[in-house]
Amino acid sequence: MNKPFFALSFVAMLPLCAVVAAQTPSPKADPKASRKEIRVQARNIAAEVRAPLTPAELEIAQRVHVGNLPCEHGGVVALQADPAAPGFFNLRARNVNYRVSPEETTTGAIRLEDKAAGVVWLQLANKSMLMNQKLGQRLNDGCLSPLQEQVAQAMLKAPPASVLDAKPVDTVESATK
Repeated sequence: MNKPFFALSFVAMLPLCAVVAAQTPSPKADPKASRKEIRVQARNIAAEVRAPLTPAELEIAQRVHVGNLPCEHGGVVALQADPAAPGFFNLRARNVNYRVSPEETTTGAIRLEDKAAGVVWLQLANKSMLMNQKLGQRLNDGCLSPLQEQVAQAMLKAPPASVLDAKPVDTVESATK
């Protein structure tokens, strides 16, 4: 083979090799992780685009317990208020991030929801739980802030009356008069 032709063809192939090398993914990159991150970012953007929170929802957000909340079976849920968006919260559980916002309830329970992911955070006086509505299962249960732990201990010492307990006769009679 002719040496000048070989040198010329080698030089012509260098840019092609550079393009192929640039398009070849590095062995460290995990395509599933990058797709997952893109979905999380898209979900967060969609959450911010929704209608602004109502005054009632902003009031609910003021009562949310934040911090690292230990749960049953060794789980931990990290719940932090988003400083850039009042009323929104960043929730991390099982190495997955959710962006939740308050929803009004008729029971008075605090409900934070990520509608896109189908995840609901319910906060009661004595415990909190994370549920996946799409799967119909609890992801974390028995999560306690320090204040919830105090309420749970008080409820163990003096349990509240059950709604199934029979009402005293005099209360029923006085209600009918």
